[in-house]
Amino acid sequence: MSRAEDIFEKLIYFGEDAIDEFIENRQTEELFLDFKQAASDGKSMRTLHQNDRRNLAKAISAFGNSEGGVLVWGVECARDLEIGDVAKAKVKVKNVHRFLSWLENAISGCTIPSHNKVRNHIIGEDKNGDGFLATYIPKSEIAPLMTTTGSQIYIRSGSNNVPAPYAVIAGMFGKRPQPNIELVIADKAVLAGKDSEDDIFAAPKKSKKKENFVKVRFSLLAENNSNAVAKEVYLSCNTLCTGGDKNKVNFYYDSQLENLSAAHNSINLITPLEMRVPPRALFSCAKAEIKFSDEITEDFLLEGVIGADEATPKSFRIFVSKNDLRSFVAQGVRKNADFGVLANEFFSQYLRTEV
Repeated sequence: MSRAEDIFEKLIYFGEDAIDEFIENRQTEELFLDFKQAASDGKSMRTLHQNDRRNLAKAISAFGNSEGGVLVWGVECARDLEIGDVAKAKVKVKNVHRFLSWLENAISGCTIPSHNKVRNHIIGEDKNGDGFLATYIPKSEIAPLMTTTGSQIYIRSGSNNVPAPYAVIAGMFGKRPQPNIELVIADKAVLAGKDSEDDIFAAPKKSKKKENFVKVRFSLLAENNSNAVAKEVYLSCNTLCTGGDKNKVNFYYDSQLENLSAAHNSINLITPLEMRVPPRALFSCAKAEIKFSDEITEDFLLEGVIGADEATPKSFRIFVSKNDLRSFVAQGVRKNADFGVLANEFFSQYLRTEV
């Protein structure tokens, strides 16, 4: 999952609370995130305001020509001399469903060629129909994208959309399609039990106190999100801190991959030389199982990287502080725990990806 997609998923899952967090933490506009107020009022107007269309086109061009990003509509920014533009206040989009309809109709005409993978999602809505909206713009595989208004090719530079220099544009036209391997986390599950239940072959000792545990299970998949064939796709994971002596991390890899010798709690996978991964293909690499006991003594940290020959490596990490891990285990072992919610919260809060 890319950094932009991670932000978008967080907004979908946490809704308006995520926007409140942006404002409380004075979140800056950055390489993957931009804030805008909507000029379209949704009532007196019959189409998308020209300013909103211009901002949308520039964002699609800049984020699409770079590494992707998210445009959040309905947030006012303030200038901080040290760190740049930061989220200041909520300014709700009027008639957010009408605004969504206008955005959807405008997307295909914003750039040449059009970016057909842009997604919009309403983040929150009040009783008056006003709310917030997020526009997710993934990296385009058919760059460069030029705006139809002004005929400019933009790239993302820091927190700004800037016209691309000639050398950058020349590189975009001359570059052969490269594979782009993304990590996909699937089959997320959380379950709880006691240690004697964990091993069906070992008879529990009556004198031994049963200890609670929580397991996190998930699958690691690789997606060739490009128009190029990928070769020598690799995935490496290394657990640097387990959270405690009684915690375990196990990996089970797919038989079609080669596994290089790795240290305990780690795995190193690569596809055979003769294996080629076609564009848009998604395939299983490994399954992981993390067992947390109720004796947490340190942070948990798992780091990894995924990529392929001639592809940009993508790093990822799962980091849970000692205190957060104790709270997570405590929630998992209590009665009537909602394991579906716990699984979603675990990955939305603690999994991070970056280029």
